[in-house]
Amino acid sequence: MDLLTRVNEAITSAMRTRDQAALGPLRMLKAALVNRRVELGREPTEDDALKVAASLAKQRRDSISQFERAGRTDLVAQEKAELALLETFLPPPVDEAEVERIVNAAIAETNANTPRDIGRVMKQVMTQVGGQSVDGSAVSALVKRKLSRER
Repeated sequence: MDLLTRVNEAITSAMRTRDQAALGPLRMLKAALVNRRVELGREPTEDDALKVAASLAKQRRDSISQFERAGRTDLVAQEKAELALLETFLPPPVDEAEVERIVNAAIAETNANTPRDIGRVMKQVMTQVGGQSVDGSAVSALVKRKLSRER
């Protein structure tokens, strides 16, 4: 079942149970998926749809850190609830050992040996990870650390 269909079913369920806390983020996700369909001019692939959901989840993570710095605990709680809901539509995150294995393989494949090669390695890593959930900034930090050591 595609992501948009699952979101529509979740919206219907939230409406039946009168779950307003879930209904808002679900409608936001549906709107983002429909906007993506309009941008593409065709039905988005499952990978496209997962990227949209991952982007919204990343926005929530960024908002959480900003609200925590500002001391807005009320907004932190709301964003965390929205993030938890969005994460139910995302694949499970790739574990750290697997990310490290992929990074090591990408470094070997691209013959990277200096920090200037981070872009090539990151492109290779993100291609291999595909639609799986992974924190790009954490991967970038790992690549940077590995390439700085190999000098």
